[in-house]
Amino acid sequence: MIRQLTIASVLALAFMPASAAAQPVQVQAISGTRLDIVATGEVNRVPDIAFISAGVVTRAATATQALSENAQRMQRVTAALRRAGVAERDIQTSSINLHPDYRHVENQAPVLTGYQAHNQVTVRFRDIAQSGRILDALVAEGANQISGPNLSIDKPEAALDEARRDAIVKARARAELYARAVGKRVGRLLSISESGSGFAPPPPPMVMMRGESRAMAVSDTSIVPGEQTLTVTIGVSYELEG
Repeated sequence: MIRQLTIASVLALAFMPASAAAQPVQVQAISGTRLDIVATGEVNRVPDIAFISAGVVTRAATATQALSENAQRMQRVTAALRRAGVAERDIQTSSINLHPDYRHVENQAPVLTGYQAHNQVTVRFRDIAQSGRILDALVAEGANQISGPNLSIDKPEAALDEARRDAIVKARARAELYARAVGKRVGRLLSISESGSGFAPPPPPMVMMRGESRAMAVSDTSIVPGEQTLTVTIGVSYELEG
């Protein structure tokens, strides 16, 4: 009998009208004045990770020769990265290109003069203090195309949470200012939403060349990380009372 009652109860619930199963939540009407605030919280952090693109460009009379020479030099470049302690997961091939070179003379057909091979890797440096030394090693091993660094925060979640708290404090302070200005007080918090978060564009990182020698144009490269600003923008609505 107990089993029959249980099955019957389940069936009754299954065929219950949706209106009876889930009642809409009643929202209390606003009796005062609604105030909408947009506030941005900020926090500064020193970048702890850098991304640099390093590559090799070779020129030769034939496509095969250009690619072969390029591959040999690129092997030395990646070997230098590994010797410097860069992990395999932090080295990624970003592009390999081969295209012909032509000599152009006015009123004449272009003349093929050879081929160019390009091979680039994106390198992630987890120790920015060592990245300048590694760049010098790359140049010494044949890298002749380097761009960057792009500096960033490896794990920004905690910093972004701090920026969120800063945004909340600013929103409340701004609401208090408006309330006092119109002779009211801040009442209920009606809503809160996040409209955006991320990194504010930092100024270009400073790359310093020191101790330049005649044998090598780049020597003792130093990368100064500076600071980056992380921001979070929120929208908050309050009810003003009084």
